[in-house]
Amino acid sequence: QVTLVESGGGSVQSGGSLNLSCKISGDTDEPYIMGWFRQAPAKEREGVAFIDTDGTAAYGDFVKGRFTIFRTGAPNTVRLQMDSLKPEDTGVYYCAADPHFKAQLLIRTPSRIGFWGQGTQVTVSS
Repeated sequence: QVTLVESGGGSVQSGGSLNLSCKISGDTDEPYIMGWFRQAPAKEREGVAFIDTDGTAAYGDFVKGRFTIFRTGAPNTVRLQMDSLKPEDTGVYYCAADPHFKAQLLIRTPSRIGFWGQGTQVTVSS
């Protein structure tokens, strides 16, 4: 059984920073490609950032250099550093993972995601 354990998020003013963490819990030694999707009210879910097992990252077009995803060094544990946050970044951020597909595919294709976290709220006020 594989579970994604998320932490971080919260509320911040426009221009501020937040970070999210996600780790895989469960009986697995397999390396996973991991990342985040987000969903705002009345909007479709969109890919934020994903990272391959070799550290290669993929970002959504809206990120524009503001976010950084990285592996912490602990097995199947990633962090998303979000800077220069904007009100339009508000939403529920879902950690996601899959052992098979590359980051460039997963960020565009949520149907390929094997495992999802419970989601964490990020609120950016103007």
